[in-house]
Amino acid sequence: MADSGYTGDSRAIIKMRKAGLLYGIVLGGMLLIFNACKTTPDKADKRDTPQEGSIRISVDESFKPVIEEQLHVHHSSFPNTNIHVTYTSEATCFRDLQSDSTRMIIVARGLNKQESSFYKDKLSYTPQYAVLAYDAVAVIINKDAKDSLFTMERLKAILSGKEKITAVMDGQNATSTVRFLKDSVLRGGNFGSNVVAEQNSLGVINQVSQRTDVIGFVGLSWVGDSYDPAQQEYMKKIRLGLVECVNCTEKGFFAKPSQATITYMQYPLARPLYYVLKENTAGLGTGFMNFMSLERGQLIFRSAFLAPAIMALDKRTSSIKDSD
Repeated sequence: MADSGYTGDSRAIIKMRKAGLLYGIVLGGMLLIFNACKTTPDKADKRDTPQEGSIRISVDESFKPVIEEQLHVHHSSFPNTNIHVTYTSEATCFRDLQSDSTRMIIVARGLNKQESSFYKDKLSYTPQYAVLAYDAVAVIINKDAKDSLFTMERLKAILSGKEKITAVMDGQNATSTVRFLKDSVLRGGNFGSNVVAEQNSLGVINQVSQRTDVIGFVGLSWVGDSYDPAQQEYMKKIRLGLVECVNCTEKGFFAKPSQATITYMQYPLARPLYYVLKENTAGLGTGFMNFMSLERGQLIFRSAFLAPAIMALDKRTSSIKDSD
């Protein structure tokens, strides 16, 4: 038999090298499979959860003070969350909801049938929505204004332009305040030329604080919290107008917007505060919605002098008698 040039030892080394190469190939394949399997949980971990993550929401500007407080407490309680908020008009909030980047809006109405059908077709599900609290459109006047009583008929005359006093709104676009007054006071009619708009609610407050010949309309969240230092400063220059109660058996009863007059339906310009959530899994949007719906969030609405819609937070006093 011819000599192949390989000794027994060299043949063994070659076999070991081939085995090592095969082992390396198998090990490399296993590592690739392992890393591929590991990638999915890592990506899933980066998705937001009810207690962690980052989302965007849009909020009607008239609710800004109370939602700022909700976000402050929520972020303090869940430091791994980041809710980016845009304060804008109600109409813009609904436009934002159509984009993929906006997960939730907070406005003064829910979805109508046309909007529900649109999202059902686009997303294969309808966003959920519900009332969180009840707010009100406050009529504000200058501290030195002579007249502070308003019937609904007089408000209609002012907003339609029949009475020429200047009325100042909280935005130049379709805010919830503008829509509410048009629907509930004018019954679909048009505003008169005496109705003007500031950029936002703070602009309305500043305008009214400087002039005795105008009335303004803002969300109660901006002027109803008597413990808020900024609002205490506002109320040194303005005051709340009284509007005639249309549901009261007692005629001639006028009410200021407050938690009590909203709850007992004495103030006629009360309105709901809705969330609309575009989320069909338990993400951060669901977590924030749950926070506002449960005790802490409802207490924040109450402390801002709005009327909580979900939880009854009545305060009761009691006494304990010593047994004989």
